[in-house]
Amino acid sequence: MCNHYKDSGVDIHKGYEVVQRIKKDVEKTKIKGVMGSIGGFGGLFDLSQLSYQEPVLVSGTDGVGTKILLAIMLDKHDTIGIDLVAMCVNDVLAQGAKPLFFLDYIAVGKNEPNKIASIVKGISQGCLEAGCALIGGETAEMPDVYQESHYDLAGFTLGVVEKKKMIKENSCKPGDVLIGLASSGIHSNGYSLVRKLIKENKLDLNKYQDELLKPTKIYVKPVLEVLNEVGVKAMSHITGGGFDENISRCLNKELGVLIDEKRIKTPEIFNLIKDLGDIPKREMYQIFNMGIGFILFVDKKDVNKTLNILKEQGEEASIIGHVTHQEGVQLI
Repeated sequence: MCNHYKDSGVDIHKGYEVVQRIKKDVEKTKIKGVMGSIGGFGGLFDLSQLSYQEPVLVSGTDGVGTKILLAIMLDKHDTIGIDLVAMCVNDVLAQGAKPLFFLDYIAVGKNEPNKIASIVKGISQGCLEAGCALIGGETAEMPDVYQESHYDLAGFTLGVVEKKKMIKENSCKPGDVLIGLASSGIHSNGYSLVRKLIKENKLDLNKYQDELLKPTKIYVKPVLEVLNEVGVKAMSHITGGGFDENISRCLNKELGVLIDEKRIKTPEIFNLIKDLGDIPKREMYQIFNMGIGFILFVDKKDVNKTLNILKEQGEEASIIGHVTHQEGVQLI
């Protein structure tokens, strides 16, 4: 059946096979509020099942950039889905929202059910770590748009926060403290530069595979524990644009932060990147997370309580700086 379509490069029967392969991984992520199962025209979620008085919905969408090319080159696809979830849920978390559900879009040059199932397994794992449900998605086979072995990913998440508990804009003031949560490595930003340096320096990808494909850390559960007990002023997910762009989103124009470099435990991979490219350290902080993947802005009186909660949640966290009257991000 559908041989003419298959001859054009699209095998719909492999699409059916993918759905069957991923069902068990999708099922694992079900939470209260999920309605129906995958395969419908839309994912269903019953918000009335949750005990929110004035729910505000917070949405986010993202991809994982050119990190995908390294996954393709190394033929390792079981962690890139975690990155996809992390990039979306960490963003809505920065607004104070708990992620409820996730949808994915996978575009491929050729449908290889094993590969797609491996990607979705990672997405499912990311959803489990974030406490949200994988309620739907789409796999599009597009020969001529993508090379046969290539693919791209996009994700979408929807979160919810009680209106009175929303992170309010312009809440930070001089003296507020920045608590940094350790990253798991490069996460999913700056990989165009990383790949350029790998190519120029003829590095053995297999030697650095674990570090290069280490998935982006998901901060949802420990940060939600903090939000339950502490009036956090602002939060920043350190993604593209590094410290400068992402921290500035949390502040009025006349305010800035002073970051104490000595308090940041920078993974060795960043020193390697810096040396390979002869990149000034200040520029590294404008591109990469440098070892800090998420930042909480809290009042001085809440510092110890916040650190204790994070420690109880198994997070490596520390005071990395404070808010100042001087505009911009300053490093000491």
